[in-house]
Amino acid sequence: QVQLVESGGGLVQPGGSLRLSCAASGGFFSMFTMGWYRQAPGKQRELVASISRGSSTNYADSVKGRFTISRDNVKRTVYLQMNSLKPEDTAVYYCTRGDPPSYWGQGTQVTVSS
Repeated sequence: QVQLVESGGGLVQPGGSLRLSCAASGGFFSMFTMGWYRQAPGKQRELVASISRGSSTNYADSVKGRFTISRDNVKRTVYLQMNSLKPEDTAVYYCTRGDPPSYWGQGTQVTVSS
């Protein structure tokens, strides 16, 4: 049974930073693309970043240069380092496995506000 558990969300001021983590259990972690999606109130869920099993990365235009996705296959964990946060980054952030995603985490809230 595959489980994805996110952590690291919270409240941060504009311009601040947060690091999200997603711990995966079950399955062969290193074989799959991992990703981060987000959903803001009243908006569709959108891809934020993804990282392939070969560690190629892909980012939404809105986060390029501010967010960095990485993975540690030994720890079975994927990270999202978020810098220079903006109020429009406020959303629930979801960790995913697969491309397209076949497994989703429960989500972690990120709120950017002064």
